[in-house]
Amino acid sequence: MTALAHVPSVYSHYLKQAVPRGALPAAGASLKYYHLERPGELVAERADALARAALTDNPAFAFSGDLGFCILHRCGANFYFLLPTVWRGANEDWEAVWYLDGGASAFAPFDPAYPPVAGPARAAFCVWELGIVAHEARAWSRFFASPRGGAELQHWLDDRFQGQV
Repeated sequence: MTALAHVPSVYSHYLKQAVPRGALPAAGASLKYYHLERPGELVAERADALARAALTDNPAFAFSGDLGFCILHRCGANFYFLLPTVWRGANEDWEAVWYLDGGASAFAPFDPAYPPVAGPARAAFCVWELGIVAHEARAWSRFFASPRGGAELQHWLDDRFQGQV
């Protein structure tokens, strides 16, 4: 096996599944909402409820009028990332990173200075999240190349990814 920088030699990759959960109005935005989970280790109802509350009741998400998507990613037994993402500047994907750890009562902003590895680079999307992101990038390109009327907007809202990543 080839040694890779910053990847433990004992790491064994596995698949996760993207599950579309409908549309979510979030602080004035329209977001497609996804659960990202390992088969058999589904997103807990409590985490889903806290994520929905964070997105709809939190003034920190100033997404008024934006369109985008949100991933609730179960990363282990009791850790979740909440990744609301909106399209801005015609072709830019703007993301907020929030997390829920253990028995916390609410999602909190993830420290953008979190340095798992020294240097200027910072973590972005993981390989599983990128499956959803790739689909959404293609869907946004199709929508943005269209006349962008009501029918095209509805088609974009209905165009959701589901499957293994």
